[in-house]
Amino acid sequence: MSDNQNVLPHSLFTDFDIHLFKSGKHFKLYEKMGSHVLTHENQKGTLFSVWAPNANAVSVIGNFNGWNKESHKLMPRWDHSGIWEGFIPGLENGEVYKYAIDTKHGEWIEKADPYALMWELPPRTASIVWDTYYEWEDKDWLAKRKDKNSLKSAYSVYEVHLGSWKRDPADNDRRLTYREIARDLVPYVKELGFTHVEFMPVMQHPFEPSWGYQVTGYYAAASQFGNPQDLMFLIEELHKNDIGVILDWVPSHFPGDQHGLYRFDGSALYEHENPLEGYHPDWKSYIFNYGRYEVRSFLISNALFWLDRFHVDGLRVDAVASMLYRDYSRKEGEWIPNQFGGRENLEVISLLKELNEEVYKQFPDTQTIAEESTAFPGVSRPTFSGGLGFGMKWMMGWMNDTLSYFEKDPAYRRHHQNDITFSTVYAFSENFMLPLSHDEVVYGKGSLLDKMPGNEWQQFANLRLLYTYMFTHPGAKLIFMGGEFGQRAEWNFQYSLDWHEVEKPLNKGVSKLLAKLNNLYKTESALTEYQFEGKGFSWLDTSDNENSVLYYKRKSDDEEVFVILNMTPVPRENYEIGVPKSGTYTEVFNSDNGDFGGSNITNGKMKASKKEIHGMDYSISINLPPLAGVIFKHQK
Repeated sequence: MSDNQNVLPHSLFTDFDIHLFKSGKHFKLYEKMGSHVLTHENQKGTLFSVWAPNANAVSVIGNFNGWNKESHKLMPRWDHSGIWEGFIPGLENGEVYKYAIDTKHGEWIEKADPYALMWELPPRTASIVWDTYYEWEDKDWLAKRKDKNSLKSAYSVYEVHLGSWKRDPADNDRRLTYREIARDLVPYVKELGFTHVEFMPVMQHPFEPSWGYQVTGYYAAASQFGNPQDLMFLIEELHKNDIGVILDWVPSHFPGDQHGLYRFDGSALYEHENPLEGYHPDWKSYIFNYGRYEVRSFLISNALFWLDRFHVDGLRVDAVASMLYRDYSRKEGEWIPNQFGGRENLEVISLLKELNEEVYKQFPDTQTIAEESTAFPGVSRPTFSGGLGFGMKWMMGWMNDTLSYFEKDPAYRRHHQNDITFSTVYAFSENFMLPLSHDEVVYGKGSLLDKMPGNEWQQFANLRLLYTYMFTHPGAKLIFMGGEFGQRAEWNFQYSLDWHEVEKPLNKGVSKLLAKLNNLYKTESALTEYQFEGKGFSWLDTSDNENSVLYYKRKSDDEEVFVILNMTPVPRENYEIGVPKSGTYTEVFNSDNGDFGGSNITNGKMKASKKEIHGMDYSISINLPPLAGVIFKHQK
């Protein structure tokens, strides 16, 4: 196949497709762009389509033609769309290829396909002709995920880095495949009771230390773990076990690898020409040109691609703050204001609104979640009321204040009571997710357990207390892998989690505690029905600074639970607290339970007395265990 006559003119694009593409409104470009195996004039082969408007010529090169750029040239469309197309008979799935592009500068460059569905295993960088055909068996999940994925349901996320969750026990250098991970991950997550798994980026990335956040193949499952169908199998197995799947999605920047999007046709095509707009100083990567219509179509199509073809249940959008502000991580004179002289990136604001509108229009039973670290207003509010339209937003303030508080010696916590209560001042300004993510356990920060003060028993008690506070605080929850059993070492992407620790009594106790908390979160409507609204939460007493005790209530229309936290290692007998009515109150959870590794100071049932305290007519007297949280409710 060395004769260029074998490249036949053909197209999947209609004139309307081109109109949508050029106006930034084509949201299913993956059906048109890239490589597609089909039959044309009774010949089976592959149709190639690539956007390279500033190229002089574009060829498909690969093993099939000896990587000869003169052999199979594509043809430019007549409509000035910048799209080059061609059909090559005889090429089918598994064929390795790149685009050879003759730039305006007279230089030939080789690029992987931005829309490729599969890539070679790194460090090789070519694209592979593939498809996303899969006979899904998750219709039962899809039929009910509207309820499982709603803002009034328990939303407890287990964050996973595929390359280091578990590796081959016989060879740490060998990553497990998507299918191998499914075998162990699915029953593990189900036993712990998490409702969702969030995968750190599974899109094709060449540089492992980036943890997947430097994406080169936005439409391809990372080949390090298998092919697209293998990832689909993993997602399907999670769905079969009533576990939703969230993918990290990175529209904020892309790396400067020569085979990737960077200066794709010899010009700044996907990025800005001016580095003051198009270069990210923190990550030494390139910022998308969000105002360019074809780039908007690329990004929104990509988000919908994962929801459509891979049946994922949500997208966690990375580094939204870096997108929203033109001066993000830049000094004066290192950025260009918007047309009104402000620092907001107006093109990003409109893109994110349109993205969320389209996601919820086409996939109303999914969620988009913003990692946004500033006070930008209305991130998780509807676009019709001026918001960005996300379903949820990470509550970075809660995370910072909470970890700062828990790192303090309990003897000094009485001076910082306001630090731990401050989050509820703004907790209902957004639909917040409480994140204890991978970012908190790397770069010398230590593991969650290692942050906790005191001896070993106190560290584990503090960690159990932290989780109790987290699960009773308003908002959705997220815990990074290793935290669920109190791993001692901080996370290292090059190694498996320390699974040898799981069966140690104190570590096992943390896992049991989380399983219990996840179950309570699912079954107690008081913890979910109004988890994003102020009427679901009330402080009952924050005045006992001296003993570092906090007392609050969570409620739904039908139920209420009472939570009391002892932030010190001093047990307190006969501690009186107010309750609203007479009768019996039952302890439904105690983080000091012996099964969890605690000292087993528990309460059982408590009879209310007619005594006014905390502004209520009745009271109960409880034994408040050390470094522990207790949850109780009125027995009807």
